[in-house]
Amino acid sequence: MNETSNSVHAIYEIVRKKATDFEFLPDQKINEKALAKQLGASRTPVREALNRLAAEGFIRFEAGKGFFCRSLDPDKVLSLYEARVAVECEALRLACLRATDEDIAKIRTIVVDSEPGYQADASVTDMVDLDESFHSSLVALSQSDELMRMIANINARMRFVRSIDMESKHLRTPAEHLKILDTLATRNMDDTVSAIRIHIERRSGEVRAAVKLAFSELYVPDQAR
Repeated sequence: MNETSNSVHAIYEIVRKKATDFEFLPDQKINEKALAKQLGASRTPVREALNRLAAEGFIRFEAGKGFFCRSLDPDKVLSLYEARVAVECEALRLACLRATDEDIAKIRTIVVDSEPGYQADASVTDMVDLDESFHSSLVALSQSDELMRMIANINARMRFVRSIDMESKHLRTPAEHLKILDTLATRNMDDTVSAIRIHIERRSGEVRAAVKLAFSELYVPDQAR
């Protein structure tokens, strides 16, 4: 890492990706000294970045013990889905009032054009990117910066499990997204909120199986399939 990029923000971005992708194994202690050496940085900006990541829920801090990777626990993952339901339901309620027909039509066109990206030969990373982009676009229709900030945090923290789950749900995803948009276009608030709630809660009902498979991916990747 060169001197220009040797900043708290640059380190934060690198370590956040490591935490998001579980390059640190669940509950593994993070060795600050080794991490600083790996990044070619001093321990001070590394510590600042770790403190920020702990405050945002990407890792955890235990007094007297240090920083640890977050747990990969079904109940904790489920709580992220519950938070996602709350954020996206409120966002869609506001979108019914604030989004223009043109805004909705634009997202619909993107979904239709992106359908090939959900086919069986597409990469899981690309599918997750498409899925996150769609849901972020929905939340953006609320015109609420705070809801956008919250969904960005939730998406990043659940990305690993979401990628595992997406492998078996990708083919039905575009159709469900189009149904949500068509309901939103009617401006029926109750139906729109119900559509997004059903879409997310269907996934949350499969969390335990997804977490079990995620553990397999992390610890015995060759046997996960």
